Amino acid sequence: MIVDASGQILGRLSTEVAKILLNGEEVIIINAEKAIITGRPDEIVKRYRQRWNRGDPHHGPYYPKTPNGILRRSIRGMLPYKKPRGREAFKKLRVNVGNPENLKGEKLTKGKKDIECRYITLEDLTK
Repeated sequence: MIVDASGQILGRLSTEVAKILLNGEEVIIINAEKAIITGRPDEIVKRYRQRWNRGDPHHGPYYPKTPNGILRRSIRGMLPYKKPRGREAFKKLRVNVGNPENLKGEKLTKGKKDIECRYITLEDLTK
């Protein structure tokens, strides 16, 4: 299954993809940098900056700093990845920044047109 993340809310997209992965399907996500996080942009950046700066760079905790890494990490959090079933499901996930193979993806959840609050894209968050 190919999923287009442009304009999709990060948490809702992650839950839908996690359900599909647990059913045994392979999922390719394109345009990961265009997924959005709802809320006040300055508060979201502050929260993520605290996560990135936490801990020791040699001993962790490690937190992704790229759009595809953040999306993969949010999906991993919704899988039982410490158990064999979750590990196998997580291996079937591919996340791409942009659309390298010019694939056609489908939208799974409500998108940017349906929300009326403020938001920030993963691309703007990782700058």
